[in-house]
Parts: sequence; structure tokens; C-alpha cells
Amino acid sequence: MSELHWYHTLELPGGKITPGWFDTRPVVRRMPWPHGTLQGKRCLDVGTWDGFWAFEMERRGADKVIAIDVPDARGWDWPARATASGLHMLEVMKGGDRSFAVAAEALGSNVQRKNLSIYDLDPEHVGRFDVVFLGSLLLHLRDPVGALERVRSVCAGELVLADTVELVASVRWPRRPVGRIEGEDAPLWWQPNIAAVRRMVEAGGFRITAQTGLYFVPLGAGHPRAPLREQWRDALSPAGRERLIARWFGVPHTAVRAVPSSP
Repeated sequence: MSELHWYHTLELPGGKITPGWFDTRPVVRRMPWPHGTLQGKRCLDVGTWDGFWAFEMERRGADKVIAIDVPDARGWDWPARATASGLHMLEVMKGGDRSFAVAAEALGSNVQRKNLSIYDLDPEHVGRFDVVFLGSLLLHLRDPVGALERVRSVCAGELVLADTVELVASVRWPRRPVGRIEGEDAPLWWQPNIAAVRRMVEAGGFRITAQTGLYFVPLGAGHPRAPLREQWRDALSPAGRERLIARWFGVPHTAVRAVPSSP
């Protein structure tokens, strides 16, 4: 297990804890889960990576969980200016999704893993789901609203969505949708405020039924940390400021629960 790269911090049998880049364990209770249990529900985890949220839905009693992701980083939404070094780094970290397989075996999980892009979701191929979970993915997509429309096509019940937001813009403009586009050397596209995340969900064909405020996802033990002196020097830029905030508090997020809206 030590040679694997982990995105999520996972608790595995035998007291093993994976050194993930992000530790989502403390924010599970912040999610606006559907009322009641997931018992008997058919659930979908989009952009699963190590499978943290897929395994969590299974733990909550879901009857069937399908987890999708794109194992080959070359299939992601890369900007035109991206370099080979950035692609290589993420290919190594992704590791062909071996971390998911290792975690599923250790947990004795029945989650079914499929190699599928969010853009290719189609009810004729994967069916429809009572609950769809979408975690920290919109910021990586060139077309987040189009992706949400594909999610809507397979969502027969409720969507639970959690995504990264820009802290300063969320505080400064709490009701005005504002977003910053990046698209530099990595598949990082959007840095929206909370209002913009909610507006994207609505534009994708959903009606929001519950929402959280701002919360922070802590960095995990495996997250690379630049020397603090370098981060202070870089703090004047928006991206540098976000890295400094993440170092001390975690990555700013918000979450919503929504249902497909009527045409």
C-alpha cells in the first residue's frame, strides 16, 4: 500500500489510514444527505478516485453503488497551455486507480467501479439513480454546467454536490455569482464563490432543496506542502492566497442537495 498515491484519507481495517492529499472524514456530517437512510437506494459516485464517498454511501446502507472516474489523466479537461510535466505528475498520482481497488478489497466492498467520464453519463448505459454524489469535481471541468446536465439525465432522485469555492469572493459577494477562470497548466478551471456554485447547479437543471454554508476540507498527510516562506511570498496572488488558506484551515467548500427541476 505504501507505493500507492492516495487522494483521500481512508480508514482501512487493521488501523491503517491512507496518506491522502485531502481528509474528507471531518466533513461527512456537513453533507446535506437525503433524509433517512440510503437503504434500498441505487447510488452513483461521480469522480470517485479512491472511492471515499462511494464507500460512505455503501456504509450508509445503499443497496447498490456505482463509482465512475477517468483513470487515464490524458482524458481529463487539460488547458491548451498545459505542459507534459503536469500531465506526468497526475498520471503518476492517479496510478490507474489502483488505490480504489486496494481500498475496495480491504473494505470488502461491493461498489462497482466503471471507467466513465461525467460527460458520457447516459441513462441507456448506466441506468438512473436515486442518489448521485458529485464531490470536488466542477472546478476541474471545462464545461461544468454541461456536465451537470449529464448528471441530471441519470438522476431520478436527489443530487448531493460538494465543491471548492473561493473564500474571499464568497465573503465579499454572498449573493452575487462570481467566478475566476484559471485554465493554466493543470485541469483547474473554475474558482467560483458559493453563489456561483449554486447558480451552476440551477443552470444544470436542478432545484436546490438544502444547502450548507462555507466549510473547510483539511489537507491530508500526503498533501505536498511548500516551505512556509515561499507561500508567504506568493500570498499576494489569488492562487497563492488560496494555498496559504488551505495550509492553515483547509480548502473552502460548500455543498447542496438538489432535485431535477421541471422543464
